[in-house]
Amino acid sequence: MPALLPPPRTGAARLLDPEHLTRVEDGERLHALLWRPGPGWRMVSSAVLGGGIAERAWVLNAQVAHGYRRTDPARHLAGLARAAGARGPGVGLMTAADVSAHGRARDGGAEAVATAGVSVRGWAAAPPECATGAAPPERTPGAAPPGTVNIVVALPVALSDAALVNAVMTATEAKVQALLDAGLDCSGTPTDAVCVAARAPRDGTDVHAFAGPRSEWGARLARAVHRAVRAALPAVAHP
Repeated sequence: MPALLPPPRTGAARLLDPEHLTRVEDGERLHALLWRPGPGWRMVSSAVLGGGIAERAWVLNAQVAHGYRRTDPARHLAGLARAAGARGPGVGLMTAADVSAHGRARDGGAEAVATAGVSVRGWAAAPPECATGAAPPERTPGAAPPGTVNIVVALPVALSDAALVNAVMTATEAKVQALLDAGLDCSGTPTDAVCVAARAPRDGTDVHAFAGPRSEWGARLARAVHRAVRAALPAVAHP
């Protein structure tokens, strides 16, 4: 397994402060973002590794080569995380986009980091005969395709399970709004993924029951995601 090498850490401290990692794999120089908030976080994710709702200690968003053919993406991501020194359970997302060109934003305590590759895009409710956004026919059967618009969000408050699911909905709506505002005629790509992290509940702390776009934290999340996706798009979008 090739080593992931982090550069020196610089800049002001943030709640969501991923390390930029690099590796050489199959003759290509690839990038990754690794966020290690440590214990005390509950995450909801659609990721191939660590998806669902559970306590997680890290989030890895790894770039893979175009035409990715491995049939064990979860094991691949877990190995990359271990090589970078991540310990405990975590979330692993992958993308063919260059994650070094990520976008980030914060709004009232909510923070978001997004990576965006939109060369294969379309509408979620496309008619069955429409091939737009379909996985390439040459893709290895059983392989999870690399996600192309990946979003990671961190909130400094605790959310109920229902609110975590609500937060995923809000982040997705904000992503679609950002794509439309950028002039892209689509709702996303067929392989988008999301991860929302919130503080684990503790005795005496409030647990928020809602994270829709008109709730306090949902609104902040939506604005942060919208700006992060817009910031990730310019280098890769082709309206």
